[in-house]
Amino acid sequence: MANHTNSKIAATSDEPEVASEDSGRQSYNRHLLLDHVVSPEDASQRERFEAVARTLRDFLTQRWLLTQQTHDRENPKRVYYLSMEFLIGRALTNNIINLGVEPYVRKELRSDPRQDWGEVVETEPDAGLGNGGLGRLAACFIESLATLQIPAMGYGLRYEYGIFRQEIENGYQIEQPDHWLAQPDPWEVCQPRQTAQIPVACRFELHDGMLRAVSGHATHLLGVPYDRPVVGYGGQTINTLRLWGAASPDQFDFGEFSSGDFVGAIVDRVLAETVTRVLYPDDSTRAGQALRFVQEYFLVCCSLADIVARFRRTNDDWGLLSEKVAIQLNDTHPAMAVGELMRLLLDEAKLGWDEAWELTVRTLAYTNHTLLPEALEKWPVRFFELVCPRLLEIVYEINRRFVADVQQRYPDDHQRATRMSVIEDSGERQIRMANLAIVGSHSTNGVAQIHSDLLRTRVVADFAQMFPERFNNKTNGVTPRRWLLAANRDWAGLITESIGDAWITDLSELRQLLPLADDQTFRSRFRQTKQAAKERFTDWLKATTGQVVDPETIFDSQIKRIHEYKRQLLNILHVIVLYHRLRNNPSLEIPPRTFFFAGKAAPAYRLAKRIIKLINNVGRVIDEDPVSRGRIKVVFVPNYNVSLAERLIPATDVSEQISTAGYEASGTGNMKFMMNGALTIGTRDGATIEMAEEAGEENFFLFGLNAEQVADSRQWYSPHWHYDNEPETRAALDLIFNDHFSRDEPGIFTPIRESLLDHGDYFMHLADLASYAEAQQRLGELYADPDAWAQKAIINVAGSGKFSSDRTIAEYATQIWNAVPCPVG
Repeated sequence: MANHTNSKIAATSDEPEVASEDSGRQSYNRHLLLDHVVSPEDASQRERFEAVARTLRDFLTQRWLLTQQTHDRENPKRVYYLSMEFLIGRALTNNIINLGVEPYVRKELRSDPRQDWGEVVETEPDAGLGNGGLGRLAACFIESLATLQIPAMGYGLRYEYGIFRQEIENGYQIEQPDHWLAQPDPWEVCQPRQTAQIPVACRFELHDGMLRAVSGHATHLLGVPYDRPVVGYGGQTINTLRLWGAASPDQFDFGEFSSGDFVGAIVDRVLAETVTRVLYPDDSTRAGQALRFVQEYFLVCCSLADIVARFRRTNDDWGLLSEKVAIQLNDTHPAMAVGELMRLLLDEAKLGWDEAWELTVRTLAYTNHTLLPEALEKWPVRFFELVCPRLLEIVYEINRRFVADVQQRYPDDHQRATRMSVIEDSGERQIRMANLAIVGSHSTNGVAQIHSDLLRTRVVADFAQMFPERFNNKTNGVTPRRWLLAANRDWAGLITESIGDAWITDLSELRQLLPLADDQTFRSRFRQTKQAAKERFTDWLKATTGQVVDPETIFDSQIKRIHEYKRQLLNILHVIVLYHRLRNNPSLEIPPRTFFFAGKAAPAYRLAKRIIKLINNVGRVIDEDPVSRGRIKVVFVPNYNVSLAERLIPATDVSEQISTAGYEASGTGNMKFMMNGALTIGTRDGATIEMAEEAGEENFFLFGLNAEQVADSRQWYSPHWHYDNEPETRAALDLIFNDHFSRDEPGIFTPIRESLLDHGDYFMHLADLASYAEAQQRLGELYADPDAWAQKAIINVAGSGKFSSDRTIAEYATQIWNAVPCPVG
C-alpha cells in the first residue's frame, strides 16, 4: 500500500498540494473551535469525530469539485444509479483509507492523549439509508464506480430515520426509532439552489392522526438535494451520492398563525417532510403503502429532473440522450422512471411518441432482485389517479401499444397479453411495476447466474421469449476496500505481505494465494489472524451487549434479514437436533460451537418475529442446561447493521447460506465471508453456486434440494412424512411444540408448527434438515483438523476474486451502459 500513504489526496503531478499535516491539524482545530465553540481539550468524542470528518471533507473538496468540472468539460456518458436504499454504513474509516491519508490521521489523533481513535470511529452512526442486501449492493456499486473512474451519481432519499433500531426484550424483537440524523451529518452538503419542484395532484391532510390524500387540490413538493462524496480508492475520482429531502414550498402560514391556529400554520411543512421521514414505512396498512408510493414517485421525479438538467447543460440535441445518459433502476422501486422520462420527453421536450419511447428504452436499464412473486411490486391505479394522473395516462398508453404488439406477435395465445399486461385487472386494478420496468428498458438483468436463468424461464418467461436480447446476468460483487482491507486489517496485511497490494483494485490477484494454501507457515499465520479477529469480536460483544462467548469455539454465523426463505428456522432446528443428541448422550464428542444470528424482521412480519423469539429462547435454555452449557451456544446479536457485519464477518469460521434453493437472488453476504476466510455451508442457490465453482465444491459444504428439485416436488411434498419417518426431526419439533423452550409462555410457537406442518412447509425446511445435519457433521469433523480447515479456507479466499463489485461494475459499463472511465484532471 506504499502508493496510497501520502498525507494528501492523490492528485495529478501539476496540481498543488491539497493538504499537508500542518494544514490538516489547523483545519481540525479550526473546526473544533468555530463549529462547536470548544477548545480541543474540552471537546467531546462526537465533536472530535465531526472535526475529523469535516477536516477530511476539506481535504477532498477540491478533488470532488475537480471531478465535477472534468465531467462537465469532457461531456462523457454518465451513469445514474437510482435506488431506494444505500446502506453505506460509516464513512470515516472508509474515506480515510480510500483517500490514502490514514497514517497522518492516526498520527495526528494519537498525538493527543485525550483522543481515543476507536471511540472517535464508534461515535459515527451508521447512516440509516437502507435495510439489507439491496442497499448494501448499491453502496458497493457507487464506490466501485468511483474507483473505476466512471462518471456516475447515485440518487436516493435522505431518510431522517432508518428502518428501526432493534432491541431484544425477553427474546422478542422490539422496534425503536433509528434517528441517525439526530446530530448534523458532517459529510453532507445541502444544495438548495438545485431544489427540484415535484407536482402532486392532491393535497395531504391529517385525519385522526392518519395521512390522507384529498383529490382536486393540486400542490407540489420540494426536493432539496443533499450531496455526499463517494471516494474512489486512491482519491482520483470523487463521485456524488445525491439524497433528496422533502420540503413544502409554504414553510409557514403567517395568517393561520396570527389567528391562533399554531399547528395549522406549519402542518404543510410537517406533512411534506413526512415523505422522507422514515425508511420504508410499514406497508401492511393502506396508509403505509400510500406513503411508500409517494416516496418512490418523489425519488423518481427529483432524480430525473436533475438528470435532464445535467444533460441539457452540455447537450442541445435531445436525440443524444441515450448516448450521454444511462439510468439504472435498482429493482422495481424506481420503475416509475419509465413513465416520468416519457412525460419529460413528451411534455417538456415536445418530442413525438415514437422518438420519446425509443430514447426512454435505450436510456433505462433494470436490475431485478427477487424471485418471489409477492416481491414484484404492484401499485393500485387509485394511487396514480390521486398523486400523478399524467403518469397514469402515459402508462395506459404504453400498455395499450404494448398489448397490441403482443397480440400481433402471438395471435393464437389469447392469455399471453393478459399475463404480460402492465395493468392487472383482476380485483383492484393495479400497475405491475416489474412489467413496466421490463417493457420500458433495454436491459433486464438478474444478479447471479441461477437467478437470471430462473428469471428468464419462470418468473418473466413471456417477456424473455419476446425480448431475448434484453435479458442478461450480472453476478453481484462487494467492494474489497470495505469488506477486506478496512474490516480485516490483519488478514489484509498478511495478503499484501505475501502477494503485494494489487488485489485491492484487482481482486482476481487473490488467485496467487492458491499455492500458499499448501504452505504450513502461511496456514498458521492465517489461523492467527482469524483467532485475533475472534478475540476482538468477543471483546466488543461483551462490552456492548454483555454477552460472553468463547473465542476458541467454532463461530457459525447467519446474519441477514429474517425471512422464511432465508431459513433461520432451519438453522435453529439443527441446533435443537444437536441439543437433543447431547441430552440423549452427554458424553457425545462434538466440537464446541457458537451460533450467531443477526438480522431484523419487518415489523408486520409476525412469523419472522416469532422465529427471533425461538432463537433467543433456545439460546437461553441451552445456557441453563448443564449438558449443553459450554458446548453449544446461541447468540442473537441485536440491531444488525454494516458496522456489526464488519466486526463479525472477519471473526466467522462458518458462513450459513441456507436459503431454499431457487429463492435467493444472489446473496452478497456470502462473498464477504468467503474473502475473509470462512467456509460456506449452503444450498445450491444464488451466487453460492458460482462461489463453489470458483473454489471447488470439495471446499464447500453443500446440501439439500436444488432449485429444480424444489420446483418439481411442490405437488407431492409432505412435511408430515419427515416428521413421521425421521426420528431426529420429530424429536426437535416435539421439543418446540411441547413447550420445552417456552415453559413460561406455553403455545407461543404454535405459528411455527402451523407453518411447518399444517400449512405445508412452503420453504421446505424439513425436506433439507437431515441433509443439513449431515453436512454440519462433516463440517465439525474437518474443524478438528486445524491445518486441513485452514487449507480449505485459504483456497476459498483465493477463489473469491470474481466477487468484487469492481468486476460487476465493469460488466455493467461495457455490456449495458456503454460507459467508459473519465480520468479526472
